[in-house]
Amino acid sequence: MKIVKEGFYILIFSLGAIIISLYYARSYKFLYTITFISGIILLFSLYFFRDPTRNRKFDENEIASPADGTVLSLKTENGITVIRIFMSIFDVHIQRAPIEGKIKETKFTYGKFHIAYKSQAKDNQRNMIKIEGKDGKWAFVEQITGAIARRIACYVKEGDTVKIGQKIGMIYFGSQVALYLPQNAVITVKEGDKVFAGKSVIGLWKKK
Repeated sequence: MKIVKEGFYILIFSLGAIIISLYYARSYKFLYTITFISGIILLFSLYFFRDPTRNRKFDENEIASPADGTVLSLKTENGITVIRIFMSIFDVHIQRAPIEGKIKETKFTYGKFHIAYKSQAKDNQRNMIKIEGKDGKWAFVEQITGAIARRIACYVKEGDTVKIGQKIGMIYFGSQVALYLPQNAVITVKEGDKVFAGKSVIGLWKKK
């Protein structure tokens, strides 16, 4: 299993703490506690920052899930459908492109840090990734921080071209991802469904 680069510093720090605390633990017994805690952090980081291979091939009319997690809500307003996905600390936290296209804009907005599955999370710190596809298709992926998650990594920039299922970012620890789609998208999931980034089909484009 691969590990994303964002986890390297935590892994190196916890491994260093284990080595140093073990070295001095014979003289200072309390350092065994530090060794144990550092070991837990190391194991959790290896799990949390995992980067599983996702090689699914999508049809041109399919829309992929941008995140691993549970569908919190589905709402349509003014012709735009918003799918909100909650990621617990046990989910893979890498975001992937739901459609193929060009990055039109990335926009970071400072905000609050409410619990990610609460309605107040709409005011949280966020990063919006706008993707423009062919034939009027588009999708906005919104990375939203949570009460614990305080870091957002964006892997793309304006002008980049992305394939469906390609990695576009990551949020550190429990958080939320919102997917905005136009009215020519038919949603195929419902609230409570479990979805996986670059693996699950979340919707279909209406055929002309």
